[in-house]
Amino acid sequence: MTSEHKRETAFLRHCIRYDDGAERHRLDEEITRIQRDEGCLRRAMWLMALLAALAVAGLGYGAVLVEDVLYNTSDLIIAIIGAVGVGSLFCLMVFVVLGIAYRNNLDQRREECRQLVTRLLESRLGKPVTPPLRDRRVDDRNDETVQVAAVANGALDQAATMIRI
Repeated sequence: MTSEHKRETAFLRHCIRYDDGAERHRLDEEITRIQRDEGCLRRAMWLMALLAALAVAGLGYGAVLVEDVLYNTSDLIIAIIGAVGVGSLFCLMVFVVLGIAYRNNLDQRREECRQLVTRLLESRLGKPVTPPLRDRRVDDRNDETVQVAAVANGALDQAATMIRI
């Protein structure tokens, strides 16, 4: 299943294909590169999580199930298993931060795509006829948002009767 984020990105990439400018090609290449790098990073994160789990399992097996593990096992093996576990946890933390940076970079490219699509639509269809509505919440104390929406729709009388009901 694809997430809403991936579906929206795919839709924006499809929309910018109606433009044949250099900016569209640059955005498409950058989005492709970021998504590829993000996929590689996700696989590396799974590998580090697996290595950390194996290190914990190895140390847990030695400490809990094997009698006198500290006397029968060399210190070098325990040190190696511990180093692999700590190193993989550190790498996992760095990869999470890098993943956040990739996501922010992809969000910036998506915003550029939205701006390109807006310019493309305005160049082909002209400016929008109605201004966008303000985003406000409706609550019991303030019915101004409903009135603003009703004025934009031309149905103030209907909205006023609905609010009083």
